[in-house]
Amino acid sequence: MSCLRTIALSLSLFLVGLVGPVQAQLQMNFYANTCPNAEKIVQDFVSNHISNAPSLAAALLRMHFHDCFVRGCDGSVLINSTSGNAERDATPNLTVRGFGFIEAIKTVLEAQCPGIVSCADIIALASRDAVVFTGGPNWSVPTGRRDGRISNSSEALANIPPPTSNFTNLQTLFANQGLDLKDLVLLSGAHTIGVSHCSSFTNRLYNFTGRGDQDPALDSQYAANLKSRKCPSLNDNTTIVEMDPGSRKTFDLSYYKLVLKRRGLFQSDSALTTNPTTLANINQILKGSVESFFSEFATSMEKMGRINVKTGSAGVVRRQCSVANS
Repeated sequence: MSCLRTIALSLSLFLVGLVGPVQAQLQMNFYANTCPNAEKIVQDFVSNHISNAPSLAAALLRMHFHDCFVRGCDGSVLINSTSGNAERDATPNLTVRGFGFIEAIKTVLEAQCPGIVSCADIIALASRDAVVFTGGPNWSVPTGRRDGRISNSSEALANIPPPTSNFTNLQTLFANQGLDLKDLVLLSGAHTIGVSHCSSFTNRLYNFTGRGDQDPALDSQYAANLKSRKCPSLNDNTTIVEMDPGSRKTFDLSYYKLVLKRRGLFQSDSALTTNPTTLANINQILKGSVESFFSEFATSMEKMGRINVKTGSAGVVRRQCSVANS
């Protein structure tokens, strides 16, 4: 019997070890006793600045996504590197914006509650608040994340889904984070707000297979418009283009309608129509209301925000978000 008890105990500890890192110890109002106004400070800061820079909603949402896909939601995307090999130096993060905004919030929090609120939690809270203040969905953000101190550009390059992804690549990279095909479709819906640089999709216009050709999956009229009015050459790295033309400031269903019309900007958008499950998910979303989409999007965001979080004694609380050992 003692042997059986030992085996049972070992098994239970093993299972806790499996579940622990992903779901452990995040809770609503985690800072209620240590920094009671933490979430209000973040919310007020976002509220006071978002009207002057509404595009920050999409930028912060993207930052949160890129942070969580590399070593979990641990704020490592914020770390600067003197040698140029941190996550933010990787190609997918070269156009990420909002680093100064997060650091400014951190400065306010450090003045109120030194060493208490993590940079990872600030990203999670600020991205939610920015989306809400611009009329988008709301979702629960349990807190208690700790910050990481490791930030590698190679890991960002390997784990963040590029806009040139086909379906297989998207499925694999999302599954690696514990996200399923429904999450893939819903989180892609964030492309309903924000902009992109031409460099993220000009291969579809000018050199899709390396032979100077155009992506046949892209609507020809839309492609012609992009070529003549937005991105006149393959080498345009500066021009920005709406991801959801005519509706980029509104969190709505327009993105999915465009995807079905073969007018999704990225190859990764188009890829969602190449699999029967994700295509069915898009059609199901479009049959429902915006409110229903908001609710489902919120569920996937909450799930993403728990990816491999560091809690308790794991990780640290960095005093300066851009400095690994602060």
